[in-house]
Order: sequence, then C-alpha cells, then structure tokens
Amino acid sequence: MANRKWIVAFVFVAIMLNYVDRQILALLKPTLEARFGWSDRDYANLATVFQIATAFAFLGTGWFIDRVGLRRGFGIGVAVWSLAAMAHAAAATVGAFFGARIVLGAAESIGTPAAVKTAATYFTGRARQVALGIGNTAPNVGAVVAPALIPPLAVAFGWQSAFLVAGGLGLIWVVLWFTLRAEAVAPLVAGAGPLRWREIAGRRETITIAAAKVLSDQVWFFMLSWLPDLFNRLFGLKQGQLGWPLVLVYAMAAGGALTGGWLAPALLARGWSPDRARKGALLLFALLVLPVASVQSLHGPWIAALVLGLGLFAHQGFSTNIFGLATDITPAASVGSTIGMAAFCGNLWSVGLIQFQAFALAAGWGYTPALAICAVSYLTAVGVIQLLIPRIVPVEDRGELLGAH
Repeated sequence: MANRKWIVAFVFVAIMLNYVDRQILALLKPTLEARFGWSDRDYANLATVFQIATAFAFLGTGWFIDRVGLRRGFGIGVAVWSLAAMAHAAAATVGAFFGARIVLGAAESIGTPAAVKTAATYFTGRARQVALGIGNTAPNVGAVVAPALIPPLAVAFGWQSAFLVAGGLGLIWVVLWFTLRAEAVAPLVAGAGPLRWREIAGRRETITIAAAKVLSDQVWFFMLSWLPDLFNRLFGLKQGQLGWPLVLVYAMAAGGALTGGWLAPALLARGWSPDRARKGALLLFALLVLPVASVQSLHGPWIAALVLGLGLFAHQGFSTNIFGLATDITPAASVGSTIGMAAFCGNLWSVGLIQFQAFALAAGWGYTPALAICAVSYLTAVGVIQLLIPRIVPVEDRGELLGAH
C-alpha cells in the first residue's frame, strides 16, 4: 500500500520531467536555428503554439483529473507527453516541430491540476502548504537538470538524443506509476461532489486565481522561452556555456517554491490571520521581483543570473501561494477544474509576451521592455487579489463541504 508521501514523490518526479521536456527546445535554440535555418519569429511561433495548445487543454485536463482521478488520469497524461517529446527527434521541418509541440503542450497541461489536486486531496492545513511548496519545486528542479544535462548530451550524441532520453524517462515513470497501489484515503470532509464547470467559472474565487495566474504566468513562460537567448545575446554565451548560469537561476527558483510553502504557515503559527498571512507572503514576493527590470544594464552573466534568480525565486514563492490561495478558497472537489481554468488563462495570455519579445528584438529594443513588464506584474496581481477578495476566509472556516476523488 502506498502512503501519501510516495504519491507526492511520484507527482514531483513527473512534473520535474515535464519541465525537462518543455525546456529542451529553448536550450537547443542556437543548434536548431543553425540546423534548420529558423528565425527568431519561427522560434517565437513554436513557443506560441505550445502555449496555446497547453492553454486550451487546461480547460479539459482539470475537469478530467477531478473525475477520472489522479492515478489513471495522470498516468495517461505522462505517457502521451513522453511520446510527444520523443517525436521531436524525428522532426525535420518546422511543421513537424509544430505538430510535436502541440501534442506535448496539450498533454503536459495535466501536470499542474494533478499536482494541486494531490495537495488538496491528501493533505490539510500546514501539511498541505508544505506539500504545495515541495510540489512547486519540481518545475525548478526540472529547469535546473535540463540546462545542466541537455546541452552536453546534445553536443556529445546529437540534438535528437536529448528528446529521446527525456521522453524515455517519462515512459519508465508511467510503468512504475501503474505498479503503485494507491492508498485509499477518506475525503477531507464528507460532502458534496464537484461543482458544474459553469458554476466554477463564474465564481469570484476562480476569477481571482485566473487573474493572478495571468499576471504571474506570463513572466514564468517568458523566462522559460527566452532566458537562454538572453544570455546568448547579452553575454555571448554559446551552446555549451549556457547551462551553468541557468542552473543558478532555476536553483534559486526552487528555493523560492520551498520558501513559499513555508512562509504563510509560519506566519499563521505566529498568530497572523489567514488573510494577512497569505497576502503578506504574496506582497513580499512581489517586491522581490522588481530588480529584474535592471538586467540589461548589468555586466556579466553571473550577476545577471543572480538578479534573474532572485526574480524567479520570488515568482515561485508567489506561485506557491497562489496555489495555496486556491486551496484556501476552493472546495477540494473542484480544485483541479479551478486550477485548470486559471492555467488556461495564464498560458494563453503568456503568448502575448512571448511574441512581443520577438517583435522587440526585431525593433532593436532588446529585453528592457519585457523585463520591465515582468517587474511590475506581481504587484499588479496583489492589487487585483485585494480588490476581488478583500478578506480571505478558508473554505473550512466557511463550513463548505469538501470532497476527494
């Protein structure tokens, strides 16, 4: 019988592999541009089609996880995205890469609602916040592993090997996942089942989480798509040199996810109200993002990596608390659908900043405008949250019924 910790460990590894898969294209951008003659616009379009496919799939995958359950639904999703990752190795045209990116993006969308659903279903209180923080380190671990391993692997064995190895690891995960006998866990609070999709979409709580995801996700996906190119353009780092500054950036981001999972419960333990603790944590992380606006004026890749790392440290702390806010104000039975809808909005909106950066480069503006947008996005999100949810009252305190699948 598997206990809760094993379930969280499996979800952690899956999300880590998710981010390895999606980062490969960005890390191999210089190699693939030279191999296939891509332009910056071609690359931006590939990143865009991935975001759009992921966004629209989120409308269904959160619902899918809520109804099918974590074990079966997550296993199917990881299998499909692993095969899609491996399909990149057979691509020889921009069109073939487009097809592989579409399937990869759609399948990978199952990761976020599955991870949050795990925390909401199997944990309560402080343990839930810690589980969210641990789970939210997985993208960063993936983002650390990818730049450390993918460029050397591609140099040694060819760019195709990177996609084949990453996808193959995902398929191994699927086999192990289905050998795991999930522990029967009683509902957190016995009661009603999931709300209808239309009811969830119209809730002020869903709109709040969606707005916060829009403003924060655009920064995360901009960084995932363009950071390797930023280091290449600003500091002349080549394919084999890109890895370690990016490792530093995403290692700092991982620390932010863990800190984000710890901070609000620590403030609660000191007697802060749920509203003050959650919003205080969000405000602190929003302020820490502000220095990223200065990156283009910095000298040296390691100083830039520290500033960008601080920004992504803050992003992940902020993101962990947005997921925590979702579990605060949303019944557990509907968390997957709520996160899916919010992630749809965040992913779709992110297309704008990804495309804007290609336009900014063509216009000779560099990275300054996009980095300025990144710097102010989180303070804007805090303002929106305060406007829509003036006082956070957890669903348990409101007496709302929670269910688990």
